[in-house]
Amino acid sequence: MKRIAILAIALLSSICISCKQDLTVSSPDGRIKFGLGIEGGRLSYNVRVDTACFVLPSALGLQSKRVVMDKDFKLMGVKHSSVSEAWTSQWGENKEHQDVHNELEATFKNPDGVVLTIRARAFDDGVGFRYEYKVPGDSVKVTDELTEFRLASGGTSWSIPANFNTYELEYRTLPLADVADANTPFTFKTDEGLYGSIHEAALYDYPEMTLRRFLHSGRNDKDVSDSPRLSEDTLSFRPSEDSLSFRPSEASGEISFRADLAPWPDGIKARVPSEFHTPWRVILITKDAAGLVNSDLILNLNEPCAIDDVSWIKPQRYVGVWWGMHLGIEAWYDDGPGRHGATTANAIKYIDFAAKNGIEGVLFEGWNDGWASWGSREDFDFTKPAPDFDFEKVIDYAASKGINYILHHETGGNIVSYEAQLDKALDWAAAHGIHSLKTGYAGGISNGHSHHGQYMVRHYQKVVEEAAKRQIMVDAHEPIKATGIRRTWPNFMCREGARGMEWNAWSEGNKPEHQTILSYTRLLGGPMDYTPGVFDIQYRNIIGNKNLRMWNNNRLATECRCNTTLAKQIADWVVLYSPMQMACDLVENYEGHPAFQFFRDYNADCDWSRALAGEVGDYIVVARRAGEVYFLGAVTDENARTLEQPLDFLPAGKTYAATIYADGADASWEANPYSYQITSREVTSADTLTLNLATSGGCAIVFKPVK
Repeated sequence: MKRIAILAIALLSSICISCKQDLTVSSPDGRIKFGLGIEGGRLSYNVRVDTACFVLPSALGLQSKRVVMDKDFKLMGVKHSSVSEAWTSQWGENKEHQDVHNELEATFKNPDGVVLTIRARAFDDGVGFRYEYKVPGDSVKVTDELTEFRLASGGTSWSIPANFNTYELEYRTLPLADVADANTPFTFKTDEGLYGSIHEAALYDYPEMTLRRFLHSGRNDKDVSDSPRLSEDTLSFRPSEDSLSFRPSEASGEISFRADLAPWPDGIKARVPSEFHTPWRVILITKDAAGLVNSDLILNLNEPCAIDDVSWIKPQRYVGVWWGMHLGIEAWYDDGPGRHGATTANAIKYIDFAAKNGIEGVLFEGWNDGWASWGSREDFDFTKPAPDFDFEKVIDYAASKGINYILHHETGGNIVSYEAQLDKALDWAAAHGIHSLKTGYAGGISNGHSHHGQYMVRHYQKVVEEAAKRQIMVDAHEPIKATGIRRTWPNFMCREGARGMEWNAWSEGNKPEHQTILSYTRLLGGPMDYTPGVFDIQYRNIIGNKNLRMWNNNRLATECRCNTTLAKQIADWVVLYSPMQMACDLVENYEGHPAFQFFRDYNADCDWSRALAGEVGDYIVVARRAGEVYFLGAVTDENARTLEQPLDFLPAGKTYAATIYADGADASWEANPYSYQITSREVTSADTLTLNLATSGGCAIVFKPVK
């Protein structure tokens, strides 16, 4: 009897331990389940959706030179918790957010004294997990990350090739089985019809993560990608054929990727203290493409706002001295008579235009000294104006007109020089009442670093935090990818981080499908300063300009064009979200143009947004609200399409005056891109509008309440 009692107690104890050590966590609606596994001291995870496997058991862990960080673990404890809370942001696609998730916290330890906590959160639209390490000693040199993403199904994907120096690459539409490597967000649609996107959140002190294909065969996994990792010239980088298409044979039918981190010049991936955590590894999972766009998951994985007073952080529209340089009719410095763009006279002209049209800000690129050193030592001075730019006169004039001066710091990648001047430059800007800063990093980074390694991740964040101390907002070009940090540091307004408008001025241009892919890929991380709004689509108005020069990619601007209709350029202001939204064209192309009224009416300070419909690479329809006014934008790829769009996003019981900017009946991006029509009608939430989109066309609508 005594032995039976002991066995019974042991069995009961075993059951209780098993109950306490549940290594799974489900989404609040129960559809998505994240599970941890431990076998032979090695950790793995899997993800299931509606009982079907979405991510097969995939390896976890980091490796280092000094201690074992990826194996020989034993489970020490498990905790479960739940969160359901609302939070408000200073700005964003939406200002009101809901964070509803369940969390798993599992802690492991190995004989080397390494303590590893895997923290996983399950949301109704995906999962996020990260590593939290405590390692004996003072610091750790991470040599590799072993995180795998073994997708259980094939499908179609949309991505750019992995590259540690630029995101300005063409998006590819490929079968999952053909992808050798990719940057994130890496978006896909499975054969079963689910949509997914792999990305990361809260990237602060760690290198960026890309994905690299490998053949999963137990312990002897084989990397199958040999595409290039670095490029000296971020503008001329072209992916190899191997990175565009690759089809390994995997008997299981699974599609397997492994995390690949941007290294330091000596090959080390990350230098971290002995107690640290990684960014979140994120897998968005939705039933439709619009669900990816509408997700708050990445924002919810970031910490609350770290700035006490955010009253100075204000979205804005802007114009600027910029597009003329990319067209080649102006230059960033005085390289010939009449060529310098940022002159005092030109600045006054743009300020007057902004004031006349109710636009909040003006950007001046090439205002400062040092641009003549471009391509050599990149020696810019961020407090010394160019000889023909009377800075004091310009900034005083802007202030007298109520216009925000947007400062520009192009570093050329010379981080050593920029950081040596940073405090002085930001103090100087703040002393002049400047609250907006555009930065640029178009060049090789100092001392052999890549753009996306830990050294630069730290630098981008340093600029944002130092700017916040002086109440300065930041728009970064050639940036590190957006990972939701804007929740914590809302002065980090937007970034570039993909092929933007300028590619249309000196290359074959962005393809008609480009914007219909960006919304479901690059913009999942955060706002993009795409700089939309070219009205002179075929650059007719610069033909014969005596200052026109070829300056990049061996193409004159007059040999290039925007591969859209005019109506699509207008719709891009709504579709391609940015709290700092630019009308990028030469202001003379807007003067007297009826369609520019849309930008006058547009408000970049959104309160609510929703992707209403769309398919990746085909089309997207987005609605936004600012105050009482609603805006709708719809764009399509190279295919014309007719959409029946219900207006049920409008409040019931109210009537709105809708002003519709649409493609003309004979519009075509190739044959007749300038054809457009403006019509008006009254509508309610019970109405449905027919949107006729031309090839690479669009439609933009302003809804104003009828009083």
